[in-house]
Amino acid sequence: MAPVPAIAPKQEPAGKTDSDIDDEDKVDWGRPAQGKIIAEFSEPSNKGLDIAGKPGDPVIAAATGRVIYSGEMRGYGKLTVIKHNKTYSTVYAHNKDILVKEGQSVVKGQKIAEIGNTDADVTKLHFEIRKLGKPVDPAKYLPPS
Repeated sequence: MAPVPAIAPKQEPAGKTDSDIDDEDKVDWGRPAQGKIIAEFSEPSNKGLDIAGKPGDPVIAAATGRVIYSGEMRGYGKLTVIKHNKTYSTVYAHNKDILVKEGQSVVKGQKIAEIGNTDADVTKLHFEIRKLGKPVDPAKYLPPS
């Protein structure tokens, strides 16, 4: 009797890859602040970009979405998190004032906060783009300044 060939178990994908991102998960990115980048993405030490500014300078929604967090968090100070779709969210930290509330819809270019220095050594915006919850280099997504 011939041996029965082994059937490999079906492999389920571990998560979405770039090729799995649907058109509905694509984002039209804009710059979150006008200042100079003073610290670039560098895991694990800096999970985003630090953008210089003066207290009260506008923090702008980098893309249309819904505010999923607005409050304070150790290491981030006054913080806003926007979910843009199933794949992407953005983080805006060290704000002086937050102008949006959880559950609120925002549009790309809308002023959502003011640059500050809460829980930071200098006045700046710390900005992160998260893809499926993991920080990615925002410079690869944002238009040139």
